[in-house]
Amino acid sequence: MPKVQRTPLEHPFGKRETYCLTIMNQQLNKVSSDQKPPLGGWGFVIPAIDIIDGKCVRLEQGNYDKVTLYHKEPLEVAKKFEDAGLKRLHLVDLDGAKSGAVKNWKVLETIAGKTSLVIDFGGGIKNEKDVEIVFDSGATFATVGSIAVKDEEEFIKWLMKFGSEKFLLGADVKNEKIAISGWQETTEIWIYDFIGKYIAHGVKQIFCTDVNKDGKLQGPSIDLYKNIVSKFPELFFIASGGVSSVKDLEELKNVGCRAAIVGKAIYEHKITIKELETLEAALSAGL
Repeated sequence: MPKVQRTPLEHPFGKRETYCLTIMNQQLNKVSSDQKPPLGGWGFVIPAIDIIDGKCVRLEQGNYDKVTLYHKEPLEVAKKFEDAGLKRLHLVDLDGAKSGAVKNWKVLETIAGKTSLVIDFGGGIKNEKDVEIVFDSGATFATVGSIAVKDEEEFIKWLMKFGSEKFLLGADVKNEKIAISGWQETTEIWIYDFIGKYIAHGVKQIFCTDVNKDGKLQGPSIDLYKNIVSKFPELFFIASGGVSSVKDLEELKNVGCRAAIVGKAIYEHKITIKELETLEAALSAGL
């Protein structure tokens, strides 16, 4: 069992409310074809919630032996993001990523049913059935990464069956090359070739995590992201990893990133919910 470090944010809640969800109808209402905003219409900041055993956690550099527990109830965290005016959520099933099959779909179902957040969900999506579970549980986008590297043919089948616009493609990068297997293995695939290939297959949005930066709160890989944006200006590119301040988010916006995923900086109070609320309001107003 991994050693879990508890933080002051953790506190007990009462019994969960029993409820009945009509997930599919709610999700259709969120992104109905005649009202669906462009990708940029869902804001710049995408907060992240990582899940183990149904709880909100973070891993240190992808290490399952170093788990920090931040909150017992992911729904409460998601509601705080929604109350701050944030519109998207990056939800990661770490149990699923480790086991190779979607595990925390109940958390997805709960958040999708109790908030209006536009959710991308990833972790453990290895086959068509997993994709169906994710969409049936309320995700707007399925987040995939390793399958696009290890089984290109299978992933392209998903793009054709479900629609390329339904996927958020993730790329872990080390020295501009794709990293897989929990960041332990670096391939010979250049990030630029990887992105270009899947844009040709219709993928609209990609997020990139520099594994040398993720979780360190030392600032994002500005130069890498600037290169990607300049090479693929049509791409809805999302930065991920290293964000430690509102200044970092402003710089990412200035170099052309369309959105940024933020996790640890929020939970470690480097960026407050109030700051995110103010930033999103300013960006929405075009300031």
